[in-house]
Amino acid sequence: MRIVLCYPVESQHIAQIQAVAPDWEIVDAGQERIAELLPTADIYCGHAKVPVPWEEVVAGGRLQWIQSSAAGMDHCLEPPVVKSDILVTSASGVLANQVADHTMALLAGSLRRLPVFFEAMEKREFIRRPTQDLHNATVGIVGLGGNGRRLAQVLSVFNTTILATDWFPVNKPPEVAELLAADQIDEMLPRCDIVILAIPLNDVTRGMFDAKRIARMKPGSVLINMARGPIVVEDDLVDALESGHLWGAGLDVTEVEPLAEDSRLWTAPNLVLTPHVGGQCKTRIEDMTNFFCDNLRRFRDGKPLKNVTDKKLGFPFPAQLED
Repeated sequence: MRIVLCYPVESQHIAQIQAVAPDWEIVDAGQERIAELLPTADIYCGHAKVPVPWEEVVAGGRLQWIQSSAAGMDHCLEPPVVKSDILVTSASGVLANQVADHTMALLAGSLRRLPVFFEAMEKREFIRRPTQDLHNATVGIVGLGGNGRRLAQVLSVFNTTILATDWFPVNKPPEVAELLAADQIDEMLPRCDIVILAIPLNDVTRGMFDAKRIARMKPGSVLINMARGPIVVEDDLVDALESGHLWGAGLDVTEVEPLAEDSRLWTAPNLVLTPHVGGQCKTRIEDMTNFFCDNLRRFRDGKPLKNVTDKKLGFPFPAQLED
């Protein structure tokens, strides 16, 4: 068996993986060699950020299991993989604490109007402008997977009323006041002061937040996108910010990364923008390696894996979510 890795492991992480499967070959492909080596893998763990030959990989019939090193699965759920028998597992929940940290940073920045005050600071101007509150707000979480559930826990201490939508509206956590079906999103949006996106990118969610859907949001509300950039139509978002329909927004992801120099997002009012760093933390590689090793033991022993993913929707089945 050959395990091909494509996330930034070091020698101690490879040794940890090797200890779980001492008789199996482990290859650190990195981004530089993943396109070449992926067709030779029986097991693949990582997140390729370069084009890889998925049709060739699937046609070869060797790859048995993909363990994503990210919660988002659009990097590997290409049509050949979706149609195949390859087992796919997500890293949903592994980085939920870090995603929650970053969500709170974007949210506080927008509510407390930090972009305005940062600009004034650069000009050495002492100004005051109205702000909004997180306490006692109604928050809508779109997608209640591992990240969404952790966000609900964190937000609950601010005396918020939390609503959520999910494709599988089951196992409602106590922090969530109402858990609605995915097709009830348009009923939820007008009720929310804050809307947080924590859904995967797929054929259903691409362009989901366009002008029509943003118009359904409560006037003066805030949109936070911690999911994937193409879920939001960026020009429509900027229009809503410029018109004042939205109070503000926070984006850790954009449709094209890096963001183009001429993007309207750079100058949008009260927009907090970060370069897809929501999952960063000191222990990210250790956390991912620990999760992979746990699943690798299960694979080796013929036991059910954690975070088995619905390949058409791009997220784990509810019972499979890592706590």
